[in-house]
Parts: sequence; structure tokens; C-alpha cells
Amino acid sequence: MAKTSVRVRAQKKPKFSTRIVRRCFRCGRKRGYLRDFNMCRICFRELASKGEIPGVKKGSW
Repeated sequence: MAKTSVRVRAQKKPKFSTRIVRRCFRCGRKRGYLRDFNMCRICFRELASKGEIPGVKKGSW
């Protein structure tokens, strides 16, 4: 869980476009970020297993 100050700082518009830090909207994690879903891999997995992300289901083969 990221500190609130870090999350707020990441939401500000950076001076240069290469300084953008994408963070998970649920927990604030910056590593393992999935752009398509705007969240980290851990939160994605939790929500996908609960069936709360439309169009995503657990794969099995």
C-alpha cells in the first residue's frame, strides 16, 4: 500500500512527459501495472477471480 502523499504526487502533471508514473488506482502500486485495466497485477488477479472485471475469466486447460 503506497502512502497517500506518493499517490497524490503521481497524479500531478509532470514537468516532462517521460516522468509519468502510472499507479494502481486501488493500492497505489507502481510495479506490475496493467495499462488496459489501470491496476496492478495483484489487484487484477483478486478482482478477476471474484468475477468483478467484465470480460475476464480464469483460464484453464
